[in-house]
Amino acid sequence: MHTRPIQLSDVIYNAAEQSFEALVCVYDDNSVRKYACSIDAPITMSYAEAAEGLSKQAIRRHEARGGMYSEVSRHLPVQRAGRKSLEALRWLEAIVHPGKRAA
Repeated sequence: MHTRPIQLSDVIYNAAEQSFEALVCVYDDNSVRKYACSIDAPITMSYAEAAEGLSKQAIRRHEARGGMYSEVSRHLPVQRAGRKSLEALRWLEAIVHPGKRAA
């Protein structure tokens, strides 16, 4: 089993559902997947136990690649093809002096 960094955000206890809930981020290679997790537990459960249960649920869902999640991929700049960079000074000279041809 591969260990992945995990971050829990906004851990709350939902008294109506009698469960701990959190948004759990799983960092994996070039992406971050966020899972809305919930575990049934009494309010007397310690935070450490709740965090462990929420983390395990997120890892299971991440490894199964199933269910709903949000993913943020790292942005890789796309290189533009066939277009020269804009030279603002030459462009302005062509506007101010229309008879002078900018190369």
